Amino acid sequence: MNKVFSEDFKTQKELIITEGAPISNVAKRISLDVSEEAVKKGDAFADEIEACFISDFEKEGDKMAHVSTFITVDGYAYVSYYANTKEPSEDPTNQTARLAYAPIDDIENKTFLDLQTIGDIVGNKKVDMVYDTILMQKDDDTIYVMWTARVEENYYRFYCPFTLSTKKLGEVAVNRFKVNGTVNDFSASGIRGALAENGIPCKKMYSDIGIMQKLSSRVENGVVYYYSGTYSGDFTCVIKSSDLVTWEYVAQPDFINDSKWENATFVYGDKCYYFVRQQDTNHYGFLTALDLNTGKWDKPVEIADSQSRGDFILYQGGLYLFHAPRSREYIGIVKIDTEDISKSEVLLQAHMHSSCFYPFVQYYNGDELAMSYTVARRHIRLARFTLSKYL
Repeated sequence: MNKVFSEDFKTQKELIITEGAPISNVAKRISLDVSEEAVKKGDAFADEIEACFISDFEKEGDKMAHVSTFITVDGYAYVSYYANTKEPSEDPTNQTARLAYAPIDDIENKTFLDLQTIGDIVGNKKVDMVYDTILMQKDDDTIYVMWTARVEENYYRFYCPFTLSTKKLGEVAVNRFKVNGTVNDFSASGIRGALAENGIPCKKMYSDIGIMQKLSSRVENGVVYYYSGTYSGDFTCVIKSSDLVTWEYVAQPDFINDSKWENATFVYGDKCYYFVRQQDTNHYGFLTALDLNTGKWDKPVEIADSQSRGDFILYQGGLYLFHAPRSREYIGIVKIDTEDISKSEVLLQAHMHSSCFYPFVQYYNGDELAMSYTVARRHIRLARFTLSKYL
């Protein structure tokens, strides 16, 4: 096996820590007060999600399951998440990173593959915590399953290739984090060191580190780059990668804000749209956009949010944000005005029939969409819907 871990670049520079605060100047504030039409559409959406249930993907015996991603390829559905097999709580000291898959036409015939669990040894080091688990498609025959784990008091982003044609896992390795010419392991210490060496400020990082699930792409100097977001505590930024292994720092919002945890991103044209939750005492997340040619950020739009994770999807030429406006029993969909984000409007607000934690929206076996989500941290659920019904 190749060496799993590498030493961080030994910078002599101090990391510049910046403080967060509520946004002082917003372009618009979208409140919870939505139209009667948005509520009616929301009721229909909630009914459709309930009626178009596909399957639950947790494994029999799981006590807790959370944070899902899915993809459909060549007649199979693949779903990633993490599970607690020991007791019913979201406790990283008892969690396992997992990939489940099944034929779309025989969806209950599932195969479960555990990628990493507490106590495993990787690179001669012991894993003592496991966190968010996602998947990304690398090419026609490969997906990467990616997750966070703590090893010897440091948080790392791991990945493992899975070959679609053979249904075989490869070797576990560590992602890399690049800032200009500095390349470290994608770890809490690696991020801090690379930012410090390059004089880039950083908001307070704490607990685990994450990469967001949704990929969007842009060709830059003849190279296809895939964009995502990364986060740890109050620190959130845009990242990109040409190989899904080494992730390059792009930028973070240049205005004072209250960001915290998961930051959804989506590249459309020459802009990277960005939505992130804020501190628990703040009742709004914020939407902004980074001009990838000029490096300038749009004045933010605050959107009423229960401080959960959001997700973007491009559908029939329009960009939409899915989020949790009132609580994690609600789904809100905002139509993004890509010419002027201050003109973005609520499409619908749905009170779901169950809890609907951390929705992830993706195309399902064709032109229409499905959503994976967590029900009460017990079920990893997949359901179809037709977004055009609500446009």
